[in-house]
Amino acid sequence: MSLDYPSLQAIPTSYASCSLGSPSSPPPLLDRLDAIQAAGFSAIELSFPDILSYGATLLGHSPAPNDYDELCSVAAAIRAECDKRKLAVMMLQPFSNFEGWADGEDGRKDAFERARGWLRIMQAAGTDMLQVGSSDTPLEKLDLSKVVPDLRELCDLLKPHGARVAYENWCWSTHAPAWKDVWRIVNEVDRDNIGLCLDTFQTAGGEWADPTTETGLLDDVSKIELIERFQQSLDDLKFTIPKEKIYLLQISDAYMVPEPLSKEPDEAGLSPRGRWSHDFRPLPYNGGYLPVVDVTTAVLRTGFRGWFSYEVFDGGAEGTGRDVDIVAYSQAASNVHQRLLAECAGNVFPIGHDHKTRVADR
Repeated sequence: MSLDYPSLQAIPTSYASCSLGSPSSPPPLLDRLDAIQAAGFSAIELSFPDILSYGATLLGHSPAPNDYDELCSVAAAIRAECDKRKLAVMMLQPFSNFEGWADGEDGRKDAFERARGWLRIMQAAGTDMLQVGSSDTPLEKLDLSKVVPDLRELCDLLKPHGARVAYENWCWSTHAPAWKDVWRIVNEVDRDNIGLCLDTFQTAGGEWADPTTETGLLDDVSKIELIERFQQSLDDLKFTIPKEKIYLLQISDAYMVPEPLSKEPDEAGLSPRGRWSHDFRPLPYNGGYLPVVDVTTAVLRTGFRGWFSYEVFDGGAEGTGRDVDIVAYSQAASNVHQRLLAECAGNVFPIGHDHKTRVADR
């Protein structure tokens, strides 16, 4: 049965503040807020790097990442600018490398200090949702028995303030790279203020595609078996996850990399999928090759009608960066949203369809 297209029109839309413009040198934050508002989005995901960079402009110096007094004043100023534009701050992101640190690791103390500080920033920014990405800390530094208790403690910290955790599977995570992994963890945490941040890139980029192979696809099985396996995963998603446990769906596609990436971490320790995520994520229908429509349709078939948030890191097909007209780009994202909903409602393309429409370059 087709999804009802008119009912999809009520889905609220957000744009990640950090992901408009070149990933390496984004335009000033207020220019991006203007473009996002002009394109008809109703909210932003506020990124921590944008708080730091706008803080340098606002304060005349770069605030320290743990100076929460200064960071809260910056977040409050960003909230005021969003209010002027009738934009909500839907979520603070990305809270990384939080869960599962082994006792004695410095990262454990830092994780909970950051949690308390980021809660203050959330309050200043006027948002009730914190995105937590599944950790990519090396497994030898983790105690996986602490993942669930850590997330329970985080939920309990946020609960008195009416705040919640949107837990996302980052496809380069060392312990929970797939949606089934984070869903299992969320079930075990068993708190009413934790749910899922699902993502078309993270799902398809982990279970369908691989930037280290010649084909750009997982090559442990035949193409037919890959299609069947991925479709089974999407079927499991739509019949397993209650709609109320999905807090948002982030949307982007991925370019096939010009040359397969090394399977080894780079000098900064970032895995190939992490490097791919950083520079090769365009809007759907703009040169990427992931089955975005299929993932989105599966999420909608759970009954979810919450936030669709566009989070792209578009360094061009070569991943080297490109200049874009941010007003045209944000409008293109709004157009993509309408096309995506229409295709989910009745014109679903087969898995692996290559999207061709391009957004305007400057």
